[in-house]
Amino acid sequence: MKGKEWYQADDVAEEYDDKRFSEGGAFIDRREKAAVRSALGPLEDKTVLEVACGTGRFTVMMAQAGADIVGLDISAAMLAQGREKAKRAGVDDHVEFMRGDAARLPFPDDHFDAVFAMRFFHLADRPVTFLRELRRVTKGQIFFDTFNLGSTRVIYNWLLPMGSRLYSRTDVESLLADSELELESEAHDFVLPYGFYRQLPRSVARPFRTLDTAIGKTPLGDKLASVSYWSVQK
Repeated sequence: MKGKEWYQADDVAEEYDDKRFSEGGAFIDRREKAAVRSALGPLEDKTVLEVACGTGRFTVMMAQAGADIVGLDISAAMLAQGREKAKRAGVDDHVEFMRGDAARLPFPDDHFDAVFAMRFFHLADRPVTFLRELRRVTKGQIFFDTFNLGSTRVIYNWLLPMGSRLYSRTDVESLLADSELELESEAHDFVLPYGFYRQLPRSVARPFRTLDTAIGKTPLGDKLASVSYWSVQK
């Protein structure tokens, strides 16, 4: 995995949400959460695993919606942030945060109703291995996102501290075939890359997001999108 040392630093965990999901980044946070909720559907009494849960942005949201959820991450500092977030939200009794390796998930086969991983596959040095593990522990549903080859993300990709793997549609189709998974649905968004939004005040980012969304609805939208959301089944 790229940039493990950077990702696990205490100061990175403490600043992670503020640097990425405040101001213009709030549009990213809102869209990602909507994608997860839409894909996984009703969550009451569902058992869910989130791989690479980070600071628990999605983990806590899912618990608030009624899921019994496990959040797994390699960073102890990120998990500490997640536990505090769950406690503040009053859902710590529905959430378990675990430190672990996504390539060797500590769960039996078919253990969860659904499994998802956000902002993970762009860091995966062995994506097929990880996806096969997700397949093993779910009863059926998997949801994940990718950053796209040929999108505007290539402009600044090399500057990122953890690097980033970019995927073509052919790459994703091959990944699913090698993991014996079937594509159920997909969505594509953000012609302007995430990094652009994070640099702007919310009031300035809003008209750009409106324009971005309008372009996304045109025939060119899917081709230009920098992010794709994939819902798949065993």
